[in-house]
Amino acid sequence: MPCSPPTFRPAGAADRQQQRKVYDQRRGTARERGYSSRWDKARKTWLARHPLCVMCEADGRVEAARVVDHIIPHRDAQGVSDTTLFWDTANWQSLCERHHNRDKQRAERGSRP
Repeated sequence: MPCSPPTFRPAGAADRQQQRKVYDQRRGTARERGYSSRWDKARKTWLARHPLCVMCEADGRVEAARVVDHIIPHRDAQGVSDTTLFWDTANWQSLCERHHNRDKQRAERGSRP
């Protein structure tokens, strides 16, 4: 079975693990980004009232939602959060982890200039 050629990385360049560590440090913790105990309560209430993934429902499937997603991202390009948009329930939707972590992220990356 053929193997893939080694990945070229210039000397001193960060590998994926190092890049991820730097990104996580710059990004901050969930609490630092506004996801407080108040959010935990609001999220739990939302998921109790809207238990199914809206994207799965659109595909004709039934899947439990685990994530409350902000339809319009509440952070701008500089990473500044709009608290009004963050807490606006009209901007929330229930998603399963697959749709939130894969499809929604891909769509947001594709819509950036």
